[in-house]
Amino acid sequence: AHFLLWQYGEKFGVIERPPIPVDEILECQLDLHFNFDDLAARLRVPDALGATWVEDRQVVVDESLDPVKHPKKEGRYRFTVGHEIGHWELHRHLCQEDTAQPTLFRGMRKPSIVCRTRSARSRAEWQANAFSAALLMPTDMVARAWRGHRAGASPYAAAREMAELRSRWGLSKEAEPTVEIARDIAREFKVSGQAMQIRLKGLNLICTEATAGLRF
Repeated sequence: AHFLLWQYGEKFGVIERPPIPVDEILECQLDLHFNFDDLAARLRVPDALGATWVEDRQVVVDESLDPVKHPKKEGRYRFTVGHEIGHWELHRHLCQEDTAQPTLFRGMRKPSIVCRTRSARSRAEWQANAFSAALLMPTDMVARAWRGHRAGASPYAAAREMAELRSRWGLSKEAEPTVEIARDIAREFKVSGQAMQIRLKGLNLICTEATAGLRF
């Protein structure tokens, strides 16, 4: 993901601040075709969020995530586009090398890769999610934003705030509601608060348990 951002910078100019122009990366840098469609009707798969046709160099996102029609879905839309880019960068060779592979390649008229909510825990889906997070929320930009919000790089112990939010919203003890600082930074990157919180946890900037000694 970082290399892809570097390539984009070499060709179109360095991205100095968020949000990452994920649409331009897909269409201008990777030269992929993109559009929205009713994937449930088109693929007869009720929970499809995105699909990629490798041979046609085409990416389609479900119309329910169109940020023009559904502005509140912008973060989810951008993450899905980054997710499809992740599949393109990480997995397209699997489709090209083995056209009989049942889980990824389904022929010219059907998508090579279908991203469904029920398959989110598969290895390929996890990898595409990790790629999207790194692409949309680069480590250096997140660290800079964090220092701006926290006046330093020290991690935030979020256990108390989460407990208060769970109590206020009637959530289970296992739930991890999005804390305020994650929501604030998410707006800068135009991603969901949940996606940003997961990223911040992965960078050891948010601690959801009473654990000391974390460092960025």
